[in-house]
Amino acid sequence: MSFHNKVIYQIYPKSFLDTTGTGIGDLRGVSQKLPYLADLGVDMVWLNPFYPSPQKDSGYDISDYKGIDPRFGTWADFDEMVSKGKSHGIEFMLDMVLNHVSIEHEWFQKALAGDKYYQDYFIIRDEPTDWQSKFGGNAWAPFGNTGKYYLHLYDVSQADLNWRNENVQRELIDVVNFWRNKGISGFRFDVINVIGKDEELKNNSQNEGKPEYTDKPIVHDYLQMLNAASFGKDGENSVTVGEMSSTTIENSVLYTQPERHELSMVFNFHHLKVDYEEGQKWTKVPFDFEKLKNLFHEWGEKMSEADGWNALFWNNHDQPRALNRFVDVENYRVKGATMLAASIHLSRGTPFIYMGEEIGMVDPDFVSIEDYVDVEATNAYERLLQSGKTKAEAFDIVKAKARDNSRTPMQWDDSAQAGFTSGVPWLKLGSHRAINVKAEKNGEIFNFYKKLIRLRKTEKIISEGTYHAALIDSPEIYAFERSYGEQRLLVLNNFTDKAVSLELSSDYANGKVLISNYKDFDGTKLQAYQTVAILR
Repeated sequence: MSFHNKVIYQIYPKSFLDTTGTGIGDLRGVSQKLPYLADLGVDMVWLNPFYPSPQKDSGYDISDYKGIDPRFGTWADFDEMVSKGKSHGIEFMLDMVLNHVSIEHEWFQKALAGDKYYQDYFIIRDEPTDWQSKFGGNAWAPFGNTGKYYLHLYDVSQADLNWRNENVQRELIDVVNFWRNKGISGFRFDVINVIGKDEELKNNSQNEGKPEYTDKPIVHDYLQMLNAASFGKDGENSVTVGEMSSTTIENSVLYTQPERHELSMVFNFHHLKVDYEEGQKWTKVPFDFEKLKNLFHEWGEKMSEADGWNALFWNNHDQPRALNRFVDVENYRVKGATMLAASIHLSRGTPFIYMGEEIGMVDPDFVSIEDYVDVEATNAYERLLQSGKTKAEAFDIVKAKARDNSRTPMQWDDSAQAGFTSGVPWLKLGSHRAINVKAEKNGEIFNFYKKLIRLRKTEKIISEGTYHAALIDSPEIYAFERSYGEQRLLVLNNFTDKAVSLELSSDYANGKVLISNYKDFDGTKLQAYQTVAILR
């Protein structure tokens, strides 16, 4: 498939580059840095939402699907960005947030004003269920003073849309087609596997109610309908990814098998919960390597066998930086960054790079809860205090898990505002004096990423090969084998800060080292955080 050899770069526009001095990144900033992204070698840029929004959930609370929030620029800026992207061989992927709208959206306002037609756009009930919102508290809120309640699986300012209503389906298909007509060929569908609610909603105390609305069979029908009526018309030129909340391999296979005409690929998050104590995000424990390795193997093998397709990633705007989670970042930032990169870029699926990852950006060293802007982090801090944690304990947990960790402004240089803005950044900066594009551009991490991207484009075994688990009993090494025709590729990743001995079969011992983040590899041991790929 045409997207199998592509690499996608994610930009959180608010934090990428500010060209106007407002302290908020903008579309013109994206345009300005396209040569940098072309040099890296990426094919597509995914932009987080830049639509008009009250910004209660960082733009995922959309008040107008077909507009541009003035803080990010104008239509002229957007058109220039898209055409300049094409001239650099870079397409754009936009976020489609089709599960919910802001309560400031015209549809919800009309519903609130008593318009029955628009009331049916939402999920309104006389009695709320016991479901919990993903942001804490009950998932239902009073619908004006009607005595009824509306469903909001996310923030109270985000009302879930009623996909059972054909008028809603038509509106949302129209949104996707609007952006296709603007030159957009990539779409990332936010929490798309929760759009299929049943007609009758039932209480379910299990897992905060998730089984009642997650991965329902009707979601597949909705996606096939959306595909046929919009992006599917673009054939091979279209790239789509579904963000799947608490999904299963079985469903992810169905979402992505080419002959089913749903999506190109899916994000799942199971591997980023291996440092959650008893499944709870707001905890602080070392990551469980065994669990991580087994998840990668299970998803890698089963998706490979059934011809499903994974979106591969370590970082995004909703996660703390992977370097801080999975690597001894104080001592091995560079080797750790290159090892993490190889462990997904050489795997089966489409790799995503989150801005700053290619230069080894790390979590900021914030000192107080006031440094955090994100509603999820501040809510969590309060809940941790209420549960009996001290201020220091609560802050320590938030500091490790907050989404703002990855949202700090991109570090372009070591000047006062990191080359991000001439004004005051909307969020405090990270460690830009030590880590920035200017310092890292000729360094190890950036150039290792360039090499990985080139390999995906030149080696069919990387873009198309099957996936098989290897060295499954190793407590330190995550290893897998790729197969394509007569070729075999063994990828070894040492997830520890110690050298680890290994025994290779004779065919690999005499194989060709395709890439490694150390100069030397004698076939008998991996250095701390070493990655090596051997072709035979």
